[in-house]
Amino acid sequence: MKNLTKYLAGAACILALAFSTGALIKVNAAKAAPVAGQPVDLTYAAEKALPAVVHIKYVQNSKMKTVEVQSDPFGGFFSDPFGFFGNPGGGGTYKKQVPTPKKEATGSGVIISSDGYIVTNNHVVAGADQLTVTLNDNSEYSAKIIGTDETTDLALIKVNAKDLPTLPIGDSDALKVGEWVLAVGNPFNLNSTVTAGIVSAKARSLGANGVESFIQTDAAINAGNSGGALVNTKGELVGINAMLYSQTGSYSGYGFAIPTTIMNKVVDDLQKYGTVQRALIGITGMDVHKYIDSEKEKGNDTDFGTNDGIYVSTVSDNGAGASAGLQEGDVIVNIDNKKVTKMSELQEYLNGKRPGEKVSITYLRDKKKITKTVTLKNEQGNTEVVKPADIDILGANFKEITSKQKEELGINYGVEVIKVNKGALANEGINKGFIIQNINNEPVKTLEQLQDIVKRVSMSKEPVLFIQGLYPSGKKAYYAVVLSD
Repeated sequence: MKNLTKYLAGAACILALAFSTGALIKVNAAKAAPVAGQPVDLTYAAEKALPAVVHIKYVQNSKMKTVEVQSDPFGGFFSDPFGFFGNPGGGGTYKKQVPTPKKEATGSGVIISSDGYIVTNNHVVAGADQLTVTLNDNSEYSAKIIGTDETTDLALIKVNAKDLPTLPIGDSDALKVGEWVLAVGNPFNLNSTVTAGIVSAKARSLGANGVESFIQTDAAINAGNSGGALVNTKGELVGINAMLYSQTGSYSGYGFAIPTTIMNKVVDDLQKYGTVQRALIGITGMDVHKYIDSEKEKGNDTDFGTNDGIYVSTVSDNGAGASAGLQEGDVIVNIDNKKVTKMSELQEYLNGKRPGEKVSITYLRDKKKITKTVTLKNEQGNTEVVKPADIDILGANFKEITSKQKEELGINYGVEVIKVNKGALANEGINKGFIIQNINNEPVKTLEQLQDIVKRVSMSKEPVLFIQGLYPSGKKAYYAVVLSD
């Protein structure tokens, strides 16, 4: 499993925790709101949350890896002092197969449906060969990955079970700064741990992931809390714990959770499509107050008529923003009549939309308001559902090259085309026997790597494979393969 990622923020670092998740079934809790000025009883929330938060064990098995090592100049002294048998013993490097260490880690997850669906963080399960889920009652299940989304750091896994306890899903938008919340998870392998704090801020962006609008809390979050639940006093899931802000690697003030407004859409997409359907306006931008501050440092006075909103830096051709007439220098202030003051709020709102849906955008130009209704598009610039392509789209069969092929051709890795059918490779004239070595400057050593690259590229803005390789004759060749249905 991916190690806890450290994100630098000034002198401090932000560490990706170990696991987190949420719930799908929305249930209204009957618990009354706490009276202002009175002590808050959190026992109800803890009792609701603990049975639905699980402990996840991640295992990545040892694998063989080719590495380049330095030759020992004295390595052949005793066995072959004169180098008669191909070991000169004079230094240099050579390739060697070595096993990678077995990786194990633990984190948390949240049961979102009684039939075994569990939400956690992508960094909790990414690259796992085995996932073991332990419930609050100590029962254990093997889990499979349904889908992952690196952009939001969320993942959906499933165990084969029935009648599991779940958490009702609350509305993270309704959270207020200063409101009490619980962080529930398994920090440091301490199962079923509950800590309490308040919501310190909302829509916080840390610059670590693609889509960020974190709930900030001072409830203690540590390594192993990732994927666990952030719960309000009604016992409702409002966020998935994902990161901590720390100078030491452990809790020292603030943790960050992915709000349920983002989680709900990601989970729904992973179940329906296998990947997240991301709707885009087609702009890049920044918080307008940050832009104003940056211009002040240059000695420029900038007046947009507001200090809140999103400054538009660039507008993509043929994107939704271009259709709305957006231009560089405009300031977006509302979307669907909802005020947006910073980029993270806009990202959170758009994350709940799909390509093809319409939104109303209000922006300022020369201090004048302009409102347009536009149709959101996907990264490829259309409104179609994007599904990850399988390796079958290439229309060929493959195998990893043998040690003999490596020796004969003087290469260290590659995947051979052993049969060509109808499909993308045939369309570009790629024949049987061709050995794929690199795609889009990424080495292709295994069938798993080939599948991963095809999947990622198929969902990108430009779904084209730039393939480099060679034929058995040693002739090198280059192809551009367009991925299409």
